[in-house]
Amino acid sequence: MAVFAATSDRATTPAVSAQLITAENGIARESGTISAGLALDLGEGWKTYWRTPGEVGFPPEIDWTGSRNVDEVEFQWPAPERFTAFGIENFGYRDEVIFPLRIALEQPGQSALLSASVTLLACSDVCVPQDFNLSLDLPEGASIDPNSAARIADYASRVPVGAEAGGIRSATAHIDADATALTVTLRRSSPFQTPDVFPELGEGASLGAPDIRLGEDGRLLWARLPILSPPVDPTAVPSLTATDTRGWAVTATPDRLAAAPPPPYSEARAATPLSSMVWIALTAFIGGLILNVMPCVLPVLSIKLSSAMKLDGAGRASVRWGFLASAAGVMTLMWGLAAVLFALRQAGVTVGWGLQFQNPVFLALMIGILAAFAANLAGAFEIALPAGLQTRLARAGTAGGHVGDFLTGAFAAVLATPCSAPFLGTAIAFALAGRGTDIALVFTFLGLGLAAPYLLVAARPGLVRHLPRPGRWMIALRVVLGLLLAVTAAWLVWVLQGVAGTTTMLAVVGMTAALVLLLSLPRLRGAVRAGLALPLVGIMLFGAAYLADTSAPRALGAQVTDWVPFDRAEIARRVSTGEVVFVDVTADWCLTCKANKAVVLDREPVVSALAAEGISPMQADWTRPDPAISRYLEGFERYGIPFNAVYGPAAPDGIVLPELLSSEAVMAALDDAAGEERDISGQP
Repeated sequence: MAVFAATSDRATTPAVSAQLITAENGIARESGTISAGLALDLGEGWKTYWRTPGEVGFPPEIDWTGSRNVDEVEFQWPAPERFTAFGIENFGYRDEVIFPLRIALEQPGQSALLSASVTLLACSDVCVPQDFNLSLDLPEGASIDPNSAARIADYASRVPVGAEAGGIRSATAHIDADATALTVTLRRSSPFQTPDVFPELGEGASLGAPDIRLGEDGRLLWARLPILSPPVDPTAVPSLTATDTRGWAVTATPDRLAAAPPPPYSEARAATPLSSMVWIALTAFIGGLILNVMPCVLPVLSIKLSSAMKLDGAGRASVRWGFLASAAGVMTLMWGLAAVLFALRQAGVTVGWGLQFQNPVFLALMIGILAAFAANLAGAFEIALPAGLQTRLARAGTAGGHVGDFLTGAFAAVLATPCSAPFLGTAIAFALAGRGTDIALVFTFLGLGLAAPYLLVAARPGLVRHLPRPGRWMIALRVVLGLLLAVTAAWLVWVLQGVAGTTTMLAVVGMTAALVLLLSLPRLRGAVRAGLALPLVGIMLFGAAYLADTSAPRALGAQVTDWVPFDRAEIARRVSTGEVVFVDVTADWCLTCKANKAVVLDREPVVSALAAEGISPMQADWTRPDPAISRYLEGFERYGIPFNAVYGPAAPDGIVLPELLSSEAVMAALDDAAGEERDISGQP
């Protein structure tokens, strides 16, 4: 008569069927341990998690309260596999898994009751927590079922062994200073075949997909993994689990290195086809051309107008060389920016379009320059070169004017950088994710697009004749242009307050006011000079009174939408429960973001849609540098903002929206992400 091992009743849901199994029918005389297993049969498309699940999920847990004659239970973890859920790397199991259990008895040889309260998370398109109770009564007796014993032994053999038992000769790990990348190595006595690695850095840590390379005739495994979320405790001792063919699995504690070990070889980037290069160049050119009409380039247009008015009556050659100098200024700035971005990327620094507006020093410099330009246009002062230098420049033609034209073009390009226009995001992503030649190509054609108006006038100098004749109206126009630049400076002051705090902002405002006053003093007479100087000095003293304050980020003002703070892991958690998540990456210095907010996000029907039940609007504020936001954008090969994406049960990897939003695009993405769950727009 066949003897079958004891099993508990099955707990069954659409996602998983669970059962306790044992190799023994009963407790043999003087036996102090029994071999058991938690057997899970997962439904098609469902998964559950390893002890370190990744950025989302949690591992199975068992509460043995209620058991009898059970002293201790050792829960063993078979080696996991890697899968992607909601665009995030996770570690776990699919189809079937048995977690081996080594159960120590309080009273050897006596009957026992196993009472397991199991909690686990099963995920497919959504994640559903599973809670069930399993009970198994084991009387005294001795019999073994080979089938159940073999099933438990099979999964016990998949539990990783120690480094020495697995033939590991050395294991190392290095985490960079910014906790953005983990580099590990394993040296094995026999060659690796198709390995995978599953590092564990501690609570709260999550990692991206590994870049695995083999060297030393296959005996060296080198891997680099991006750190998506750093551990709560950066001093925690890391653990490294590796798997390979034929069920080989090892867990080792690596030695921490002060410097990242070099890869065994470098991977050459495949050359981009010529057709793709032409398309990207055209895309960059169109993106630069569109920047000329974007709202954020209004100060650029004002500088162009003021420059063009000075050329009335000038010869064609003078006009041509003046506008070519402005175009050269644009191109020089673009090539310089490309060189800086390439150097920073080579040094491992996060780079992106417009990130200089996160730098308080850059903002302070821009505020000072804009304020001086505004005061100059308003007639507060004129900057004249020494007489001798003016004479030499006059003999050389109009070189002095061309220097000014060159600087005008360069300054125009600087002011264009906080903007993102259609086509621009695609071109910048290609450049910053590619080689040095890709960066040079994109920024060259981006500069050509931005400089196109200058080049057009240089090619056809006669266009200047169509400008209005000089007259008294030019005085009023200069004042208007000065006010436009002053408004831009005021906006940058507001940005600076968000980036560096109130103290720094007040100090910069005071120093800028002092600079303008100093430049204006030669034109002011006694009473007028005092009348202007005293208020400016008062402003500086008022700012100085706040220098002892503790600077703090600007508090959010009244919001039309109740935004949830950005948390990359929270996106997956919310989507796993069936919610739709709308992500908005924005910054105070991003004028295109402000335009999207005013025209689309703060208007109907989008406002009502984002406030609907089951919709989570999530905002990432990139005004200040934030590595988590940078890494999130890099996951989409984006290096600038605005950036918007919609996640949902039908779009777990996200639907990326265009840089310039429209109500139709947002509503369609919300509906597509929700899928069959609901119709966000309310349309039949």
